[in-house]
Amino acid sequence: MSVTVNKAQNQIRQIVASAIAQAQSRGTLPEGEANAFSVEVPADRNNGDYSTNAAMVNARAFRLPPVKIAQAITENAELEGTYFREIRIAGPGFINFYLSDVYYADILFEIRQAGSSYGRSNYGQGKRINVEFVSANPTGPMHMGNARGGALGDCLAGVLDYAGYEVAREFYVNDAGNQIEKFGLSLDIRYRQLCGEEVELPEDSYHGEDITGRAAEFRAVYGDSFAEKTEQERRKALVEFALPKNLENMKKAMEKYRIDYDLWFSELTLHNGGELQETIDILTEGGYTYEKDGALWYKNKEVQTKMLLREGKSQEYIDKLELKDDVLIRANGNPTYFAADIAYHRNKLEKRGFDKAIDVWGADHHGHVARMKGAMEAVGIDSDRLDILLMQFVRLVRDGEVVRMSKRTGKAITLVDLLNEVPIDAVRFLFNIREPGSLMDFDLDLAVEQSSQNPVYYCQYAHARICSILSKLEGEGKKARECTSEELQKLTCPEERELIRFLSTLGDTIIGAAKNYDPAKVTHYAVDLATLFHKFYSACRVGVEDESLMQARLFLCICVRDTMKSILTMLKVDSPERM
Repeated sequence: MSVTVNKAQNQIRQIVASAIAQAQSRGTLPEGEANAFSVEVPADRNNGDYSTNAAMVNARAFRLPPVKIAQAITENAELEGTYFREIRIAGPGFINFYLSDVYYADILFEIRQAGSSYGRSNYGQGKRINVEFVSANPTGPMHMGNARGGALGDCLAGVLDYAGYEVAREFYVNDAGNQIEKFGLSLDIRYRQLCGEEVELPEDSYHGEDITGRAAEFRAVYGDSFAEKTEQERRKALVEFALPKNLENMKKAMEKYRIDYDLWFSELTLHNGGELQETIDILTEGGYTYEKDGALWYKNKEVQTKMLLREGKSQEYIDKLELKDDVLIRANGNPTYFAADIAYHRNKLEKRGFDKAIDVWGADHHGHVARMKGAMEAVGIDSDRLDILLMQFVRLVRDGEVVRMSKRTGKAITLVDLLNEVPIDAVRFLFNIREPGSLMDFDLDLAVEQSSQNPVYYCQYAHARICSILSKLEGEGKKARECTSEELQKLTCPEERELIRFLSTLGDTIIGAAKNYDPAKVTHYAVDLATLFHKFYSACRVGVEDESLMQARLFLCICVRDTMKSILTMLKVDSPERM
């Protein structure tokens, strides 16, 4: 919350408390302890800038009608030295407070003094949060789900950082298990085909052109020399050749997308370092596993049932869920992805000691959420320390039609295809213009459009327009300078006041976005800020003859410019000075 806003609200509480005490000392109100009351911003500014229900909540305590209590409070209220010029009674006893000019001046001083730190807070108190996102399978190119997940996860991390958390961005590399075995099989068959062998690729293998391409690259280096080696040797060599190349491409794509991960965590380290077995041993010792048909199973049904009963769910409700147990170790001795996932989250929360782990998953993983949170409880970790942000799917749209194919490859459009076609600013901003849980159509035409219809262009244009205003006036010898409080108090037009009030809400907006894991609150704020600035610019000429008023308006423009730049920087979107 803005320091000035917080000060104003505290002043209201002090004004009311002091007025009640004064009224009691004069006998206007009976003795007794007053109840707590709320301070709110009315939906209609005609009802004041702030309103309190202090009279209503104390009607029973004082045994008086709320209106009489409100009259006693207003008659004894002392406003001198506060941000308020007037208080009025409304309706059944609401007390409305009206701000003085100095309040608006102090908001602007606060913004200028904070500079690029404006909007930051210590709400998160430095708690350590791990945000894991994208984590695409390294056996092929990244798709549209990864594109939205990348923008969402990275911008969420930025929001959490501004809200006062210590944030680590992480990519979980699935370089072990069934998908790697399938990767090796697919590469092996494509390589053998290139060597002239007649062999079919199984239906459940990877059929993408990237697999054939990697096999061809391998053959260009080693020729047909691996054709006579054992299948195990050949697959191992192919995976060791192809996987690092795929990972390197992923890292380059993320770098192009302006995502800088603190750690690319290898699943293989859980297998080789003993943490996977250690985690399974903990589950077994806790009585959460059993053997059946040669496999080791996890008692998911039992764990989730206990959690749901603890939450107050009925047995009838639980039965309808048809919960099932999960395999941890297959009959062939290979651990499942679920087993590795439990070990991985234990690594984040217990081994590395993050206060909270946030995973950004596709909505198709919805059924996995309760299982994973239950597994945390089973290994002795509070499940509230793990949060899963489910993200809905994306459809690409061009000319009002859904785009399914890439002109270049004839296959589904990849993340790299998208970044090559659409400005990265637009991709990052537009993927966060909707709440994570909402289905999304990504309009390719809108993303490249240079008009007010394009939200990111609209916000960037507001920033560039202010830079242009400052430059133009400076060319006329009218350079912006520092202002006095008296000068800033000249900003009394409705459009000026509305803009200043909105600027004061940035901190609360960021905290709200952090609480709800929703960067869309911040992109919406940026669009609304641009709208209010354009509205102000149309109604209030900046280069007026009154030098003091001109400087006050320039001061306001600079506050808007710097705030917009801070927001776009948080989202890793450029803030151009010319457009």
